[in-house]
Amino acid sequence: MLEELVTVGVGLASAGLVYFIAAARVVKQYERGVVLRLGKLASGVRGPGFTMIIPGIDRMRKVNMQIVTMPVPAQEGITRDNVTVRVDAVVYFKVVDAADAVVRVEDYRFAVSQMAQTSLRSIIGKSELDDLLSNREKLNQGLELMMDSPAIGWGVTVDRVEIKDVSLPETMKRSMARQAEATRDRRARVINADAELQASKKLAEAAAAMSDQPAALQLRLLQTVVAVAAEKNSTLVLPFPVELLRFLERSGLQAQAQTAQVEAERAEHAERTTTTDPEGSEGSEDSAAGVADAGLAADFDDVTDLGRVADVEQRALPAELADLPDLPRADDFDVGRGAERG
Repeated sequence: MLEELVTVGVGLASAGLVYFIAAARVVKQYERGVVLRLGKLASGVRGPGFTMIIPGIDRMRKVNMQIVTMPVPAQEGITRDNVTVRVDAVVYFKVVDAADAVVRVEDYRFAVSQMAQTSLRSIIGKSELDDLLSNREKLNQGLELMMDSPAIGWGVTVDRVEIKDVSLPETMKRSMARQAEATRDRRARVINADAELQASKKLAEAAAAMSDQPAALQLRLLQTVVAVAAEKNSTLVLPFPVELLRFLERSGLQAQAQTAQVEAERAEHAERTTTTDPEGSEGSEDSAAGVADAGLAADFDDVTDLGRVADVEQRALPAELADLPDLPRADDFDVGRGAERG
């Protein structure tokens, strides 16, 4: 009798142990347990820790309550301004109601993934290329609202959505690069023109200041020469001062005027002498002619050369001295020598 009781007790203990093992469940801190009893949702969601179910009658599904990071595959679409782009994104979501996530949707992860892809294509079609490239915050918010509205009924909330990358065709990339280059070139030209305008104003002020003192221009020239010489160049080009040229020009004109005045005084004096004593002048001319003939007979070759030089000098005289008496030429000396020989 005792042995039978012991056997029955051992059997009951074994059965109880098996039942305990089959009914015992452990729910982790970041999970929630949803119990379906005979296919019907049992009241309450099992929290983290140890819990028991009825083996064979109850079935418990554990739902992860952590934030899930799900990449959205790249989607190709045409923007509102007819540009083909390829956009990929990432979605951050979590389950807020474990019972709805189990009962209302078959697979909430797959549902969120498909909803993210369709919403991303919809955003691409409603946006322009400039918005995709520069105004992503606004697009992220719009995409989050589009996904969050149906997901709440599934017991899921979308924490945030981020557009990761926007891929453009190579032709569009080159066009945008040319546009950016042209914009930078325009800005550079505007800045350069503004600088030239400011420099011209300063140069005009400097020129007005130098015009009052002509020596200031010469000093500025010397400063430029010093600055160029500091570079240790092998060749230094020194410009000739314009003021010096003008000074030489004025000096030459004054000398020509003085020469013309002296010659005029001599001619006037000779006319007066001829008028007062015509015979004496004739005698003096004869004597001078005799002396000249004697000199010419002595060295005819030298006189010929002198006549040529005088001829060249008379041709080189300026217009102001064209009215002066002609210098002796080589032909005149030839005539004198022939007269002497005759």
